[in-house]
This record gives sequence, C-alpha cells and structure tokens, in this order.
Amino acid sequence: MSLNTLTRTTSHERVTTSVDSPEHAGAGGARAAWLPVGAAMFTVAWGGNQFTPLLGLYRDIDALSTGAVDLLLGAYVLGIMPALLLGGPASDRWGRRPLMLPAPILAIIASVLLAVGSGSPAVLFVGRIFSGLALGLAMVVGGSWIKELSSPPFDADAAAGARRASISLTAGFALGAATAAALAQFAPLPAELCYLVHLVITAASFVLLTRAPETHADQEMPGRFLDDLRVPAAGHRRFLFVVLPMAPWVFGCAGCAYAVLPAVMGDRTGSFGIAFSGLLCLVALGCGLFIQQVGKRFDDVSSARAIIIALTMTLPGLGIAALAARLVSPWLALVAAAVLGLAYGMLLVSGLQEVQRIAGPEDLAGLTAVYYSITYLGFFVPAALAVVSHWLSYPVMFVGGVVLAALSLGVVLMFSRKHLPSALAH
Repeated sequence: MSLNTLTRTTSHERVTTSVDSPEHAGAGGARAAWLPVGAAMFTVAWGGNQFTPLLGLYRDIDALSTGAVDLLLGAYVLGIMPALLLGGPASDRWGRRPLMLPAPILAIIASVLLAVGSGSPAVLFVGRIFSGLALGLAMVVGGSWIKELSSPPFDADAAAGARRASISLTAGFALGAATAAALAQFAPLPAELCYLVHLVITAASFVLLTRAPETHADQEMPGRFLDDLRVPAAGHRRFLFVVLPMAPWVFGCAGCAYAVLPAVMGDRTGSFGIAFSGLLCLVALGCGLFIQQVGKRFDDVSSARAIIIALTMTLPGLGIAALAARLVSPWLALVAAAVLGLAYGMLLVSGLQEVQRIAGPEDLAGLTAVYYSITYLGFFVPAALAVVSHWLSYPVMFVGGVVLAALSLGVVLMFSRKHLPSALAH
C-alpha cells in the first residue's frame, strides 16, 4: 500500500470515528444524516435538467436549428467532465464538504445566466457549462458522501448508498424538467420563471447542506495531486468489460426519451410542444425513479444480473422509439419514453452498484467520477443524431441503436460472472 493510499485510508477512519460523527446521536438522526446531501443533489439535478423541455422554446426565440439547440443541451457536459474528473480525487484529498458546498452555488449562478440569457446563445452556453460544473460535483462528491453516510457509524445500510444517490439525482431531473415545462407552457415569463423557482429551492438546500457531517478528512501528508488523478480501479477488468459497455447507454436512453422524441413529434404536438416535452421527461424519469426503488431486488453480487436486465430493457425501448418516429405517434412516443426511462433508471443504479463494489475507500470518488463521465457521453446522442439525420431517418437510427445495444449486452453477458472484486470472489 502506498503512503498516499495509507494516508487517505487513515484519514477516513479517523473522521468517521470522531466524536463529531453521529455514532453518539440517536439512531434516527444517524440514519437521516445523508438527507441534506441528497437534498443538494436533488436541487442541482433539478437545475441541470430544467433546460431540456425548453429546447423548443429556444428554437423559437433564437431561430436556432435542432442541431444547435441539442449542442446547447450537451454543452453542460463540458462542465460535468472536469468537475467529475477533478472533483472526485480532490474530495478524496481534502474531504467531501469543501468540494460539495460549491455545487449549489454554481447551480445558482447557472440559473441566473440562463434566466437573463434567453436571447443570447452565448450566455446560454456559459450557463449550461455552470450547470455542468455544479452537477459534476454533486454527482461524484455527493454520491460518495451519501455512500459514506449510509455506512457505519452513520447508518447500517451501506448497500443503500448507490440507490439513495441515484434516486436523489433522478427525482431532481424529473421534477426540474416537469416544473420548467409547466411554467413555460402555462405561466408568464416562460423563459425566466422556472429559473427563479430553482434559485429559491437551491438556496434552501445549501443551508441544509452546511449541516451535513464530514465523512472523509483531508490528508495529513498528501502526495502530488497529479498522483491522486490516477484511478487504478478504472483498469479493473470488471470495470472494463461490464461497466464500460453499459455506461454510455445510461444517458443515451434518457436523451433519446426526452430530447430526441419531442423534436421528432414536433409536427404533431404543435403549440403544446413544450408541455409534451415536459411530459416525456416526467414519464421517462418517473419510470426511472420507480425502478431504482425496486431495482435492489435484481442486484446480485456474483453476477451482472441487474445490468443485463437494464440493457435488455433498452432493446424494446429503442424499438418502440423507432416505430413512434416512423408513425409520428405521440402515444407511442410516451410508451417508448416509459420503457427507455426504466432502462435508464436500472442502468444508472446497477452501474453505480458495480462501481462501489470495485472501488476501495481510497478511490471511491475517483472511480465514480470515471463512471459518470462515461455515462454522460450518452448526452451527445441527440446532437449526433441531429447531424446524422441529414443522411439517415430517425427510425433507421433507432434501429441501429438496437443493434449497438445488443452488442453491448453480448459483451456484458460474456463477462457477467468474471473478474469479480476479490472480496466477492471467495
């Protein structure tokens, strides 16, 4: 074990057994220790996805093409990636609190920029990057913090960490999109009001977050930060052959459900396009939230059963989306969004469970960051399909997605019971 790793582990053990931790508090208070972090993740995710159902609105305001608007949608990946890849190792080095507290503040800045930038694609672009920075920190630092707050001495249900983190994110994604769509369609100030609402709830979550107990002390004798950026667990064969093939489908499924299908249905939904887009978001993410609550029943520490089930759901979801695009049927689009939402929810939580089993305490945040970074590659799917649509129709591209998802499923099936983490292999 390296000195750097030893320092991290010792620091972690020191902070979680200190008198400041909830082990001396009542059982109910200890079990609720993760809630302030979950609330912050919820509001940051709310801000990250409230932009999605407004794509049609921005097309009208700025006369942008579908491809240009989809690029704005994916722009926040430019913020997510560095926040994930730097925030995870940094929180392993300096603690969860210093890296998580800025997330709601960055989300507030993003909403301010998006509220004032409705007539400026450049301001919207910058606002989306701030949304990404906030979300990246929330996902990797908040997810690791919740995992630790779900473990002794804070709680006795360590397996709940992945589920609590994914539910916090998915609930925020769903309600943020649904609220933004409803306000933009039926309330005044369609391009501003939803962001003002988000400012209020995010400020409240920041106050709650300041009360969350630290779980990971800063290192007393840190090595080079460059060394911390290395995540050896990312080379684990189970990560390469089980997690890597499924990860892009997480937000690939979500993006197809609530970013691609609303645009394809535009001729049929007319003036209610924003509301329909919000409905698809709510259906997809609501189904994702539901499956995350019951998905633990499918988890199996000796195989990739949960991931296999999730990828299997992807196939009919994309198939129904192809049929919906061929017939331009909003009703079939709703069904496709539901199935793709189930696949998204199951993929997100099952992949996170695998990551948490593979990673050790010293690189939990780092490997979580790598996982989320790969999942967010799927958010470029809508923009990629918009470009390719000049040569191929959406039904054909959805069928192509079925083939690619089947290939990913085949790889996971081959390695389902192989390369298990050493603690589980015996």
